[in-house]
Amino acid sequence: MLFRFLMRQIIDSGSLTIIAHDGRQHSFGDGTGLAVTVRMLDAKVSRELALNPYLKLGEAYMDGRISVDPPATIYDLLDLITRNTGQAYATPIFEAYGALRRFKRRIDQHNPVGKAQKNVAHHYDIEGAIYDLFLDEDKQYSCAYFGRPDMTLEEAQLAKKRHIAAKLDIKAGMKVLDIGCGWGGMALTLAEETGAEVVGVTLSEAQHRIATQRAKDRGLSDRVQFHLKDYRLLNDSFDRIVSVGMFEHVGVGHYKEYFNGVKRLLKPDGIALIHTIGRLDGPGATNPWIAKYIFPGGYIPAFSEMAQVVERTGLFMTDLEILRLHYAETLREWRRRFMSRRAEAVDLLDERFARMWEFYLSGSETSFRNEGFVVFQLQLTKSIEALPLTRDYMFEGERHLNAMPASKRQMASD
Repeated sequence: MLFRFLMRQIIDSGSLTIIAHDGRQHSFGDGTGLAVTVRMLDAKVSRELALNPYLKLGEAYMDGRISVDPPATIYDLLDLITRNTGQAYATPIFEAYGALRRFKRRIDQHNPVGKAQKNVAHHYDIEGAIYDLFLDEDKQYSCAYFGRPDMTLEEAQLAKKRHIAAKLDIKAGMKVLDIGCGWGGMALTLAEETGAEVVGVTLSEAQHRIATQRAKDRGLSDRVQFHLKDYRLLNDSFDRIVSVGMFEHVGVGHYKEYFNGVKRLLKPDGIALIHTIGRLDGPGATNPWIAKYIFPGGYIPAFSEMAQVVERTGLFMTDLEILRLHYAETLREWRRRFMSRRAEAVDLLDERFARMWEFYLSGSETSFRNEGFVVFQLQLTKSIEALPLTRDYMFEGERHLNAMPASKRQMASD
């Protein structure tokens, strides 16, 4: 009864049918759209979902305690729920629960040197072949940039890297730091296409190993170096700093430390570009299922949380772009690729992991479509004169990179 009450509070539009473990059916919504039928496969699951849906829905799906009847999928269920709730909590009770989680988030997101590496390893040092099932050829694990709706994932990820390179106004011979370099794709592209010297740092042993080998294979080891090191331990200065998809792992209690670190590592006329997922409403808390199973210690910031810290560091905020729905489109393609090779994920790990990853990709996509999540690209400088007076240089630089044939890109790296 408690679960049915919750569903009636949430589902106004759409078509949802719940079939309890004893065969009884309950319908919710106005009957429009794709019919989504969910089966509860044991007697306890409905009560657990009613008391803690933000954690228990993902767990129940992982454990096979609920199922979704074809042709609908778990994505369709999550899309139906989030279209109805939007940025709001399901009920005032869960809003109070969210306030409690916000209150304790500095504890949950305490990521000092050492613990930060353990959190990264939880996600990135799993069976590496999993990522090959759904990422593009360059292993870009962040939001792509769809300059045209018909772009392939590979094209959109290359466009993202060039979009960022143009904003950084990188010149040949400049020294660039990539904080949270992943598998090395951004660093290698910047070296090849701009002639920069790049240092990438990561806390993932698997990423560091692969990135180092990629630099060697592409003949770039003399100009691209990857280090298994926390950025807070670096003692150097750089003309440019780029950080893509790493700020989400910093934690609110470490924002001042992060931006002070960027300032310390930038040369007086340096430029930094921070690319991070963000929320369009105010400060919040990490979804408990995501925090437990996917990104421990992680948090998606509101812009107000970032801006007030940047102001206190003395850095100049010189440009901000908000990418809407680009990540939703990226995740849709990741989900499509993963589902087409789902059996391989089961072989690599197990069925529970495959269900977890399907829920993760589906829930992430619906968050960007329905819950006000976007991507911020924040440009920072130490000098008010570090950049041209207008943004024309960005567009000209991007056109130059996009028009550059492969042979010219290779010349830039010679």
